[in-house]
Amino acid sequence: MSVSLNGVGLTHANGQVALSEIDLQVKIGERVAIIGPSGAGKTSLLRLLASNLQPSSGQIHLLGQQPWRLGARQRQQLRARIGLIHQAPPLPPRQRVVTAVLAGKLGQWSLGKSLLNLLHPLDIPGAQAALARLDLADKLFERCDQLSGGQLQRVGIARVLYQAPELILADEPVSAMDPVLAGHTLSVLNEEVSRRGMTLLASLHAVELALAHFPRIIGVREGRIVFDLPPAAIGANALDALYANEQLPAVPASAAPAPVSVQIPRC
Repeated sequence: MSVSLNGVGLTHANGQVALSEIDLQVKIGERVAIIGPSGAGKTSLLRLLASNLQPSSGQIHLLGQQPWRLGARQRQQLRARIGLIHQAPPLPPRQRVVTAVLAGKLGQWSLGKSLLNLLHPLDIPGAQAALARLDLADKLFERCDQLSGGQLQRVGIARVLYQAPELILADEPVSAMDPVLAGHTLSVLNEEVSRRGMTLLASLHAVELALAHFPRIIGVREGRIVFDLPPAAIGANALDALYANEQLPAVPASAAPAPVSVQIPRC
């Protein structure tokens, strides 16, 4: 099992309940999309899985280990096996793209090798290959502040593909891209994950992308899992309950039991 959560809850220091009684099991190699309205708890769930937050209750197992029963050094070693894709990748503006991609290995390299890489990129072919999968090979030596938001997101994805982790956690990884590019990028990410036997959990605002690219969809609302279903089983009623009081995202005809005419909220 790649991920196992049993009765997990998360309450912030201000008393706000972010997650309640979360039970979730994800097998090695599974690809799972997490959808739900803003403030539902999707990002909090991913931060728990990244062991950036400690649960208030329940048990978490990640890659066969309980992160909060490990020492700080062992927990850091566990985190090196997890790849994080951020909505706004934390890339220094003046950093070159090649260095940003190679930073994916910093958790696996020695301190000396990591410092040397900052002065002189140690694996230019490896970085270029990761960027080429995302149509960014020509940006190899450009600075990050010369890229658009969508290009920066793809650099963040390339960095995680270069890292080659066992588990990838992606928080709105294509929100800055137009629909065509977002779909292409998710196709590439899913192909790479499947080919390498990685596990992928991604939170997505665009429901139609989740239904089109992931075989398992988890709906989250008010800190709880509302449904855990394959795309073909998710119709208008399920989405209406999930996005109550909000505009409903669109359901592609190929993914829904029956055609549904609804509007897609924009990021």
